[in-house]
Amino acid sequence: MSRLLTPIRRNDTVIVTTGKDAGKRGRVLKILPEKNRVLIEGLNLIKRHTKPNPGKNIKGGVVQREATMHASNVQLVCPECGARTRIGHKLLDDGRKVRICRKCEGVVDK
Repeated sequence: MSRLLTPIRRNDTVIVTTGKDAGKRGRVLKILPEKNRVLIEGLNLIKRHTKPNPGKNIKGGVVQREATMHASNVQLVCPECGARTRIGHKLLDDGRKVRICRKCEGVVDK
């Protein structure tokens, strides 16, 4: 079993650091830990040529959809300070281990 090398999780807000969508923000829809890739809502759009399939009620044509990008090309946006940041970990008094922002020391996990 492979382990995801980045602390990014589903529904986190991230900012793209490199590539054609650099500087844009989006929400993480899916994480593929075996390939270390993430799918971000509205970013890294590709055009897919689809064949019509009446059995599955699929129309043919050119469809635009999101493609995955490598997890190293995105950084988490802190919900408290709004800056892109690296992630640290901290044990709270109640025993929970949470992710924290390295810039403002705010808790990232809800």
